[in-house]
Amino acid sequence: MDYKITSRNVDDTMKLAENIESEKFPGMIICLDGELGSGKTVFVKGFAKSLGLEDNITSPTFNIVKEYLTGEMPLYHMDVYRLEDGDENIGFDDYFKTDGVCIVEWSELIKDFLPDERLDIQFVVIDENTRIIKLIPHGQIYEDIVNSVV
Repeated sequence: MDYKITSRNVDDTMKLAENIESEKFPGMIICLDGELGSGKTVFVKGFAKSLGLEDNITSPTFNIVKEYLTGEMPLYHMDVYRLEDGDENIGFDDYFKTDGVCIVEWSELIKDFLPDERLDIQFVVIDENTRIIKLIPHGQIYEDIVNSVV
């Protein structure tokens, strides 16, 4: 089942991220998709803040992966926008099996590498401030998480 939430501002998106973070677990995978400027990195900032990270969270476009290890749990922030045809050399599977949380921006570009169980979040721009955020859980644990935060 898919769930839709309306975000009317950055604070709404941050609050959603914080609520999902409260349900975190080792090996959690969150996949973010949406056009440029739709709120993907804002979501990661909210999640990281709730993890207790004080780092300045930016999109890791040129690094592909940024590792944040000083919070309650490791956060692996991936931005695969610049990858061509996926890239098996990145070691996605290794990251997906860690004791931390993986958040992948532009995940549709590596869909063949994504695990079956994950939380997909799609951001749709309605206007300058408003977004429709669609939560698509894959697997019972993600279904339970979405039900607890929606």
